[in-house]
Amino acid sequence: MKAAAHPSMTLIENARCARRAPVAMAKIGTAVENQQLRLRTYKLSELSDSDMKGLAARPRIDFSSILKTVEPIVEDVRFSGDEAVIKYTKKFDGVELDNIVERVSDLPDPKLDPDVQAAFDVAFDNIYKFHLAQRKTQQLEVETMPGVKCRRVARSIDAVGLYVPGGTAVLPSTALMLAVPAGIAGCETIVLATPPRSDGSICPEVLYCAKKAGATHILKAGGAQAVAAMAWGTNSCPKVDKILGPGNQYVTAAKMLLQNSESMISIDMPAGPSEVLVIADRNANAIHVAADLLSQAEHGPDSQVVLVAVGSVDLEAIEQQVYKQCQELPRGDIASVALGHSFIVVAPGMAEACKFSNVYAPEHLIVNAEDAEAWLDHIKNAGSVFLGRWTPESVGDYASGTNHVLPTYGYARMYGGVSLDSFVKYMTVQSLSREGLGLIGPSVAMMAEVEGLDAHKRAVTLRLA
Repeated sequence: MKAAAHPSMTLIENARCARRAPVAMAKIGTAVENQQLRLRTYKLSELSDSDMKGLAARPRIDFSSILKTVEPIVEDVRFSGDEAVIKYTKKFDGVELDNIVERVSDLPDPKLDPDVQAAFDVAFDNIYKFHLAQRKTQQLEVETMPGVKCRRVARSIDAVGLYVPGGTAVLPSTALMLAVPAGIAGCETIVLATPPRSDGSICPEVLYCAKKAGATHILKAGGAQAVAAMAWGTNSCPKVDKILGPGNQYVTAAKMLLQNSESMISIDMPAGPSEVLVIADRNANAIHVAADLLSQAEHGPDSQVVLVAVGSVDLEAIEQQVYKQCQELPRGDIASVALGHSFIVVAPGMAEACKFSNVYAPEHLIVNAEDAEAWLDHIKNAGSVFLGRWTPESVGDYASGTNHVLPTYGYARMYGGVSLDSFVKYMTVQSLSREGLGLIGPSVAMMAEVEGLDAHKRAVTLRLA
């Protein structure tokens, strides 16, 4: 519903209040019964730069309270290991486990419907092809001066932990997105964590993807306890050096907490709820635009979707389609809550639409406009971009080949999505001949003298004596 502005509030203050207000998880038929669903609408021409930044602010997440919940779990797993993971899996998932880790090679191949298996095979092939192409085939080598050679070489991260969510939706596609590049990179230990099913087993589609992509271990746990088990290591779970993958607020909090702890891990990126921004011109199909918006709204009640309408777009037709399609979705109740803190921005032209998108920095950006390719150079901040009328965000989520583990919550301003580079680190190498040291040595010695580091200076001059 479009929020009515309080007279004492600015436009953006009112929008913030609307986004932060609690929304009941009511069924869509009850939540908007007998009324047309309408998103808050703003004209870009009436917004100042500060207004735009305020509108781009995401629904607030109170990480202070979340960390208070997560920290004791992380510490418990640190000192009690498998026992703590079993305890929290029973508490949060209602599943009693005898063991928390399975070696993938010990597990029988799952039996899938042939059509389902074929779909995942297509996705695997495309993801593998795109990420394999990211491998550096030529070593970077530069002779900066005669006899002074500098190189950069890649080495895989030895052990990685991959988090595959399994709460309100099972996401075997995420297993492919993470395990495929980990395998290409050459990671020796690949631990895939995913919540178990009610009987303690692993989702067969997730297991199929894990086996096909080369995961070595499966940790049958989710939430902060799974992240902590991979970070600290337990009797049965190998300790990893880096943890990657999306998750809810508790998973994100655990990753952020542990990267600054004695566990000595790194993470892929901070992350928040799923989001999409759609730029649509007047010729965009209202049915397609609505479907694209709802494809992210259905992820969770804290997701956010944004439509940037360029020129004279028929907003009423789009809103009618959003309402109609939302009613038809099995997860329509979830999508309706997400729509409660989503909005529309009307832009006078494509340049202005791209400018707002760069301020918002969306996880997914769909450009449903004529000559979409021509606007790519105007886009600076986005996790993944979908160009043209025939490119729904769903293809990137599943099978086009690009990775769907992406920065959210505005972090696309400074982070990119998961790629092959996420699973490697780079070392620089230099090698000098005597002649090379003779050329560069006097400069090094002089700089060391200026900084008062005489041993640095002598390491050069004693060789040249």
